[in-house]
Amino acid sequence: MLKTKRAPETLFVLGGISQYLGAAIAIGLFDQMSPGGVALFRVLAAALILIGFKRSWRRSWTKQNFLWAGAFGAALALMNLFIYLAMDRLPLGNAVAIEFLGPIAVAAIGTRTLRSAIALFLAALGVLVLAGVQGDGTILGVIFALLAGTMWAAYIVLGHRVAKDGLAVDGLGVGMLIGAVVICPVGLSQANIAFSDLKLLALAAGAGVLSNVIPYGIDQFVMRSITRARFAFLQALLPVTASVVGFLSLSQSPSWLETLGITSVILAIVISGSEREFRS
Repeated sequence: MLKTKRAPETLFVLGGISQYLGAAIAIGLFDQMSPGGVALFRVLAAALILIGFKRSWRRSWTKQNFLWAGAFGAALALMNLFIYLAMDRLPLGNAVAIEFLGPIAVAAIGTRTLRSAIALFLAALGVLVLAGVQGDGTILGVIFALLAGTMWAAYIVLGHRVAKDGLAVDGLGVGMLIGAVVICPVGLSQANIAFSDLKLLALAAGAGVLSNVIPYGIDQFVMRSITRARFAFLQALLPVTASVVGFLSLSQSPSWLETLGITSVILAIVISGSEREFRS
């Protein structure tokens, strides 16, 4: 079993690197396929890979299992769709920073001590700095990022329920398949484009593996060993990771103010590192 109690921060960084490398690939596809189409094929490919790998049809499923997995998958797929629509209009790091307001809201519910409140304040400050320094983004991009943040909060709450119920990766795979059906009306029109170019289809599937299979699979293991508030707070590592990946792979250089925001998030993680109420 994965030793998530030892270093969840390390797992989040690894998952974040994979997730935003996948996002960088997806952004490169926007000139050939709409963000909705890329999101659909990303979620669908990841779902089919996980279901096939786990042979999820062999386990017994109750109606309640399907309902929780479906709600979780719908939140996940909508989160993917909205963040792609935001990334089409905003730099990667800034879009993810705005999106992180969702996990901040979840973490705030579990904040009980002065130390954790200070850490949460620093994380929120860093994210707000990252969200506000970009002048060439559109209002629509910010709205999509906020909608993605709402779905991110739902993903955390519902994902913990799926993990605690023992569905784990099976619930993730089946949930994403249901989620693909939910966002199908937005991306189905891109099917002809995807299937007419095998390289394009392979890249979309690769984005699914990097952005869904690896990081969300890690999430399911981590969610079983730490509290929801702790998990939500550690998501602060993702805007930082996104900024670094955006710089390295997309040449989106952070300004001094963005660097200040990233530093604030990292400091918040350090301060909260030994906070007991975030641990199970």
